[in-house]
Amino acid sequence: MGENNTGAEAGQYASRGNKATRAGFGEALLEAGRENESVVALCADLTGSLNMQHFRDEFPERFVQTGIAEANMISMAAGLATTGKIPFAASFAVFATGRVYDQIRQSLCYSNLNVKVCASHAGLTLGEDGATHQILEDIGLMRGLPRMTVVVPADFSETKRAVRAVAAHEGPVYLRFGRPNVPDFSLDEDGFEIGKSIELHPGKDVTVIACGIMVWKALEAARILEKEGVGVRVLNMHTIKPIDTLAIVRAANDTGAIVTAEEHQIHNGLGDAVAGVCARNIPVPIEMVGVEDQFGESGKPDDLLRKYKLTTEDILEKIYIALRRKE
Repeated sequence: MGENNTGAEAGQYASRGNKATRAGFGEALLEAGRENESVVALCADLTGSLNMQHFRDEFPERFVQTGIAEANMISMAAGLATTGKIPFAASFAVFATGRVYDQIRQSLCYSNLNVKVCASHAGLTLGEDGATHQILEDIGLMRGLPRMTVVVPADFSETKRAVRAVAAHEGPVYLRFGRPNVPDFSLDEDGFEIGKSIELHPGKDVTVIACGIMVWKALEAARILEKEGVGVRVLNMHTIKPIDTLAIVRAANDTGAIVTAEEHQIHNGLGDAVAGVCARNIPVPIEMVGVEDQFGESGKPDDLLRKYKLTTEDILEKIYIALRRKE
């Protein structure tokens, strides 16, 4: 990949309040529909949960409510794409990947169709709905598919920019976002280019590469350690595939140690993707913050993040380990 994007100067990233990334998706989908009449939307009986009612109300002739029939939704989206439409097919992540993997593989990726699979309520932070509705394997499922692009934005504002980038991108895309309100901190001047990470905090001692809700936690960890004289580079790796190889190699070369952070299994997610890049180019100590080969369970989102060790404190612990291994 080319040069990684550099965000605003360190210290300029502050939370403007908490907003749900799914709300960013809903707003941006409406904007995309206004900008391009080829954009159509399909939903599997979760219109309100995915904030798609705005699009439905303004463009009822371009909105399809498929009901609880996710496989049909993907097949319909594939058909619409063959006519030149740009379908955004949306459901909860557990249904949008696990239930319809065959349709995504055969109808979308094999044929390289221009369908955007939009998945809300991903990860543990779906919360009280429990393990059957949480999914922690979806990034791995999607990044393993040829021709599939995988995007995991960090907050409300970046989700909006991601939707615009995804709409302009030709080919199948998996866009992952979530249910809870989380800090909204990214800046429009960061831009959004598929395949290009964004450096949010400079550092020469260790690098934290994060995606989704873990990006803010990585920034928090970097600011804590900055007071201790430890320089933590933070990369927002919003695109898991294609991964920003150049940014990872540079970070490994400059800092000599890497920590990854994701709301996903550490197996076959962001951590494995980064480790693969380093193994092929510049081996360095790597620690991973993520779920370690477990299913989730029912509980409050914050309680689950603590139980499964997906907090700022857990990132700090892995940074200390990575620094010791680097010595």
